[in-house]
Amino acid sequence: MQASLPGRRSILLLPLLLAACGEEEPKLYAPLRYNYLPPIRLNVASVQIEERFIPSGVSPDVSQLDPVRPVDALRAMVQDRLQAFGTSGRAVFAIQDASLTRKDDVISGRMDVILSIYAPDDTRAGYAEARVTRSHTGHIDDLRDTLYDMTKAMMDAMNIEFEYQIRRNLGGWLATTTSTPAPVQQAPLDTAPN
Repeated sequence: MQASLPGRRSILLLPLLLAACGEEEPKLYAPLRYNYLPPIRLNVASVQIEERFIPSGVSPDVSQLDPVRPVDALRAMVQDRLQAFGTSGRAVFAIQDASLTRKDDVISGRMDVILSIYAPDDTRAGYAEARVTRSHTGHIDDLRDTLYDMTKAMMDAMNIEFEYQIRRNLGGWLATTTSTPAPVQQAPLDTAPN
């Protein structure tokens, strides 16, 4: 009897092993971060983010199915790239659109942002806007993969367009980084060798 006991355990465990093999582990997607790009230093005391666009979460909106929602990717871009480098005033980064929609076999993506600079007296002193769009047409094997790839492509384009528009429209608000040379240490020149 003892010899057949391990065989019975194997037969009992077989359905569990087969069920476990059928389950796929969820695919992991790399976070979209931009701290490898040079920071954009603004001559303001603070940088704020406003989400003026809220995805609806109902059809045709599919942004909630994206492994990295466009709104979150834009927030990451601001956190990684914009730096307050001044003593007064503020910058407000507003997300006006960060949508992914699907109609049949067409997925459309749109990002629209504006960076406004406010002087110390809270008057708007300047702004820069950036917009990017992408679309995918055709058969979709994996919706999550397609949405992720679209968001990544839009963010690659947004980083370029956003920096270009800032330099073009807000150049006077960019902080200059001048480094002062380290002080020279004094050392007597007439020391006798030991």
